Amino acid sequence: MRTLTVELGPRAYPIHIGAGLLCRPELLEPALGKGPVAVVTNTTVGPLYLPTLRETLQAMGREPVVIELPDGEQYKTLAAIEQIVDQLLAHGCDRSTTLLALGGGVVGDITGFAASVYQRGVPFVQIPTTLLAQVDSSVGGKTGVNHPRGKNMIGTFYQPRAVLIDTDTLKTLPEREYRSGIAEVIKYGLIVDQGFFNYLEDNMDALLAQEPGVLAHVIEQSCADKAWVVAKDETEGGLRAILNLGHTFGHAIEAATGYGTYLHGEAVAIGMAMAADLSRRLDLLRESEQSAIYRLIKRAGLPTAAPALPVADYLRYMRVDKKAQEGRMRFVLLTAIGEATITGDVPEAAVIEAIQSHMEGR
Repeated sequence: MRTLTVELGPRAYPIHIGAGLLCRPELLEPALGKGPVAVVTNTTVGPLYLPTLRETLQAMGREPVVIELPDGEQYKTLAAIEQIVDQLLAHGCDRSTTLLALGGGVVGDITGFAASVYQRGVPFVQIPTTLLAQVDSSVGGKTGVNHPRGKNMIGTFYQPRAVLIDTDTLKTLPEREYRSGIAEVIKYGLIVDQGFFNYLEDNMDALLAQEPGVLAHVIEQSCADKAWVVAKDETEGGLRAILNLGHTFGHAIEAATGYGTYLHGEAVAIGMAMAADLSRRLDLLRESEQSAIYRLIKRAGLPTAAPALPVADYLRYMRVDKKAQEGRMRFVLLTAIGEATITGDVPEAAVIEAIQSHMEGR
């Protein structure tokens, strides 16, 4: 097992990474309050891993309340928050309750948001079961749900008490979802860690094969890179926005096509390709670096071509991106592999060209 710490002063918390951690009560116990424990999961993950987690909690003398949500990005809505609150109230859960998020990024985001608002805030623990959630969404305290006009438009910053990453849960993850998670892994190499990008170039085949040593290193390094950024800028006042590389384009793809058509990582992969293209058009990034980025995304089995929708549809969703200021789109761009910048000084014509050059059929 490897343990990292997200350094947030008195709210610092551990990230435990390893195999078989669902069976380790000593890792969970320090993060639990004195009151009830409620596990939020979904109809896919629950049957696979809830029995193990329940046994671990029972060994600690805790019989959990179980709240099972439908599986899918399309269910990441305020209705899910109501469902969780209804169940918590029905079981008499008070402010001493701890919520456990057992699932992927959707479950984690929903549970964290519910924890942040239930009786004005109760503790929660992230137990991510997808690669994307393990390397990205479970760390850093971003919570929320979607709105038809934009992704993650309703949410809070609310840190977990702990993150428990059991790499054994990836054994049941469908290949498409596993590859989707690699998009967020590549992102860290692009924004802050050129050495990690080089490591991924050398070890992508081993990562795709889930070789244990490579997989553990990739998860640990991704979490370490994100924890470093979050510790410097917890609520995205500046630096943390670089974690959104590709997301301005990617969120627009998800919203414009209906949540669930593209997996989040697939949309982010396309978005990173567009961001690299835009960076090159603005003479920030060398063409050779852009090509290297495309090669690595494609080696991961991820798309670089976007659906052929009207450009106006993309721009409409991009204008409500959370990084936008005073009605002006802002972008995370690359000045080199391993170096990112945030700017609103981008000609719209260049944005349109970057979108059009990546549309399917081009």
